[in-house]
Amino acid sequence: MGIFTKTVDYIKDRLAKTRHKIKSSLASVLALGRKIDNDLLNELEETLIGDDIGVETTDRLIEDLRQAWKDKKIDTTDDVVPFLKNHMKGYWPQQNRKLNISPVKPTVILVAGINGSGKTTSIAKLAYSLSRNGEKVIVAACDTFRAAAVEQLTIWAGRIGVEIIKHKAGADPAAVAFDACQAAISRGADYLILDTAGRLHTQTHLMRELTKIRDVVKKQIPHAPNEVLLVVDATTGQNAINQAKLFTDAVDVTGIFLAKLDGTARGGIVIAVKDQLDIPVKFVGLGEKPEDIAEFDPEEFVEALFA
Repeated sequence: MGIFTKTVDYIKDRLAKTRHKIKSSLASVLALGRKIDNDLLNELEETLIGDDIGVETTDRLIEDLRQAWKDKKIDTTDDVVPFLKNHMKGYWPQQNRKLNISPVKPTVILVAGINGSGKTTSIAKLAYSLSRNGEKVIVAACDTFRAAAVEQLTIWAGRIGVEIIKHKAGADPAAVAFDACQAAISRGADYLILDTAGRLHTQTHLMRELTKIRDVVKKQIPHAPNEVLLVVDATTGQNAINQAKLFTDAVDVTGIFLAKLDGTARGGIVIAVKDQLDIPVKFVGLGEKPEDIAEFDPEEFVEALFA
């Protein structure tokens, strides 16, 4: 079992709110033994969009479902959920959803996301899982504009037992990144995880700040960063897509960390993220504890949604 692997039962349990919402909304449309017709398909389309599956994915699902009905491959509502499950699983491309690991240490992970997205907790989960696997992990508090961000990461670092590099609140974030790179090299760290500012005033401002940190990191560690993870809050539903678009316009995001998935009935947003952003969801946050993190597996996710 991998570092971030979780059992199907664990994932099902953490997705209970989303599963119950989908089950309830589908039950109102898919009455037992009801024949499929255009009215049912229109109702189902509204239901799936309401479950945050996403307009594009829903359109495709309904069109495929309609064609299967016309071809007499399906007849009653009993056939609908198995059909949806199989098609949803097939919609994910064969993307690399594993953490990009450098062949030369340290592996450097730059983490972005707006304030309140769950960024600091997500960093702690990554650091905890890696350190429990015997890896030497250093975290860097580059979100210096918000004193609470430095304090929160410091508390988490102490709690999970990893080193932290930090300056005083208001310091230059790039200076923190520089010191963190030097520490990671000199101390033989396997992983360096950098927190970045979550302010989102304008895309230009964000680009300038993230680019500065990234350039400093690259000068110190030429192969870095190996991963640029964007943390988005699953509880915000479609707003998570808007956040992600702003960040991907500003920086070369390599993966999504979807946080707070356990605390929302909007878990269908994972599917919408896939459709609207050409970026793999690599990790999901499934609770408040450091160990509540899992690699995203589309097949397990779909099974958990409809369990």
